Amino acid sequence: MTNALDNPLAARDHARAMAGTVVEAMPILPPRADDLPIGVAADDHLWEQTIAAGGYATRHLPRGARLRLIDLAGDACASLLVFNAQMPTERLNVADTVKVQWNAYLGAGKLLLSDMGRVLMSIEADDAGTHDCFCGASNAATNAARYGAGANSGPYPNARDRFLLGAAKHGLGRRDVHPCINLFKGARIEDDGAITPQIGPFAAGRYVILRAEMEVIVVIANCPHVLDPRADYSVTPLRASAWRGPVTPPDDPIRNATPEGLRAFENVEDYYRR
Repeated sequence: MTNALDNPLAARDHARAMAGTVVEAMPILPPRADDLPIGVAADDHLWEQTIAAGGYATRHLPRGARLRLIDLAGDACASLLVFNAQMPTERLNVADTVKVQWNAYLGAGKLLLSDMGRVLMSIEADDAGTHDCFCGASNAATNAARYGAGANSGPYPNARDRFLLGAAKHGLGRRDVHPCINLFKGARIEDDGAITPQIGPFAAGRYVILRAEMEVIVVIANCPHVLDPRADYSVTPLRASAWRGPVTPPDDPIRNATPEGLRAFENVEDYYRR
């Protein structure tokens, strides 16, 4: 039997008939939402997308933009890479993020620092409290060991390969996929050095708001945490919203919270002074 879609014209007509179809995991164009902060104009809404379970997304954000991530059903894992958009060789440095702030546990007021001593993004608000700077991203081997498969094209994609797809959209490659942080899934280090994962699932609707202190590229993978002990591939959709906002002012409390953080902000200001 001949498939009607073997006819190019029929295939074209079928494709065009799909115009206007909306599925959950797709960017909304133009961006729109009814729950943005008061005062955010429609023209300042930059990005609205739900990232599917096992999916990924990426976006170029201007300095001052806010990125809100919402764990819609309580079981998302937002693995995050961040690059200086003007010079992507500068990127998130998880080790410096931890040691410069004398703190390994992210939350409101904490900074995501680059390998050049600058603040890429700061955490403006956080009602989740379970994040991870230690464990990094899942990969094809870890997923194959737990779920029986881990390739990008299979049913159980891994975060590292999702990062590769997102980075490629900006001309970046395998060597640019650096250690990530994981938002919404935590890890605690016990007194004996053991890692205790905080996997949940948690209450639906928890959120984090990140403020772009530089012009950045973000790449997000929404795959199960590498230490998730469950036998099933367990992850739920993640919502991303972004809008333009003001550049951090000199009297900002996050900027001035610690001497180390202030220096990192001053390094950013010096970079943009050129």
